[in-house]
Amino acid sequence: MSERLTKSAARNIFYGGTIFFLVIFLGLTLQSHNYIVTTSTNEDELTASVVAGKHIWERNACINCHTLLGEGAYFAPELGNVWVRYGGKEDPEGARDSLKAWMQSQPSGIEGRRQMPQFNLSDQELDELVDFLKWTSEINTQGWPPNEAG
Repeated sequence: MSERLTKSAARNIFYGGTIFFLVIFLGLTLQSHNYIVTTSTNEDELTASVVAGKHIWERNACINCHTLLGEGAYFAPELGNVWVRYGGKEDPEGARDSLKAWMQSQPSGIEGRRQMPQFNLSDQELDELVDFLKWTSEINTQGWPPNEAG
């Protein structure tokens, strides 16, 4: 009996392995998609205000300075849990007012600190942006960010 690998055996191993790993990849992709849609993201809470807040986030390129759930720049704080950090679970109205006041007061002008630009958002736009940040904080991130400070 020959101890060498024939061309047909190598081809069969290649095609068999390719199909096997393609099936595994597709299965994991479907499982991940199903997890995101059914468990991770609260799609029921996705309102027009949240969508408008996301558009404001994108229009003002907030991701160029901030991270959101670990994605983005690391110049400014993580905002995926800013609603929780500002006490949104205990006092939603206080957190909303504090976040809006923070955004309206920028730039603070404190020497040596990073400054957030003033985007001159209307009260409605500020509310929509806060709604987006609130919705983002309710995503099941499986423990991300690893600490409350973001």
